[in-house]
Amino acid sequence: MKSKATLKELAKELGVSTSTVSKALSNSPEISELTKIKIKEFAQLKNYKPNSIAKNLKNQRSYTIGVILPNILNPFFAKVFSGIELYANEKGYNLITCTSNESLEKEKQMIEMLDNGAIDGFILALAEETQKENNFTHIYNVLRDGTPIVLFDRIAPELKCDKVIVDDFDSAVEATQYLIDTDCKKIALFSSINNLSVGKLRENGYKEALQKNNKKFDTTLALLTDSDEGFDEKMGTLILDKKPDAIFAVDEYASVAAMKFCLKNGFHVPNDISIIGFADGLWSRRMTPSLSTVSQHAPEIGQKTAELIIKRIEEIPDSESEKIFETVVIKTELRKRESVRKLS
Repeated sequence: MKSKATLKELAKELGVSTSTVSKALSNSPEISELTKIKIKEFAQLKNYKPNSIAKNLKNQRSYTIGVILPNILNPFFAKVFSGIELYANEKGYNLITCTSNESLEKEKQMIEMLDNGAIDGFILALAEETQKENNFTHIYNVLRDGTPIVLFDRIAPELKCDKVIVDDFDSAVEATQYLIDTDCKKIALFSSINNLSVGKLRENGYKEALQKNNKKFDTTLALLTDSDEGFDEKMGTLILDKKPDAIFAVDEYASVAAMKFCLKNGFHVPNDISIIGFADGLWSRRMTPSLSTVSQHAPEIGQKTAELIIKRIEEIPDSESEKIFETVVIKTELRKRESVRKLS
């Protein structure tokens, strides 16, 4: 196996200083292009690999970001991660990725494990249990110690940090309004994420659209739960008993379950019942009929979170001025497909 050369060995063989070699390999403008090419080619020939640990210690950075996702199996979070990874890698940062599995305790453990100099900052979507218990002490501790955090999707307004969200409220208003405009009279609301901040926002958007059109919120047309456990049975009973002519489902599970139940039980979608979901995975386009959805542009969310965290990591500290944090709102898109009746 070919041994790895050191910086000093390269400098000695080339007859230049170690500083010149280091600057050339770092693309310093102080070194001529011809010298850079010569040194880089020689370094490659000698199998030289930079000591990233020493370099990072010198710069007081690990060039690593901790990413904590609530559920890696959720297509939305997987797409957000792809956006984070693409942007971070382009900027020379690595990722350490963990999943909280919707657990407050595991979220705490992951943060404690990584917040020891291993990472320069966190990207985080709060676990279901964290939001349910409204317990953010571990997040406050990290922020107090000066480690930057960017929250996305599931946030807590009281936490002073950068955030990236989608327009959950407005998009729910738009989706419900679209159903009203297509002459739907009895619009059911289905949610299996009613304990999450995004679920509440979408529920409120639905109610706002009804109010704007002088329609009362009918509690018997709403199925609001904290999980998918027992959801299918309750949903089926509501559809058969109340016979809604439209469904607005605020999460992926609820929209898929509603579509499957309606098709299995002889309802024609959209002639008998229109359905809009809140997600935009591959399945929504491939279902028959294709499912109308609110697309959250997950890769764009990921890219923006990575952009914000790297900006915070690389900013020059200013202890005299108070930090101003950003809340970036990513616009959603209502994708109109076959599961909703055409505008009359």
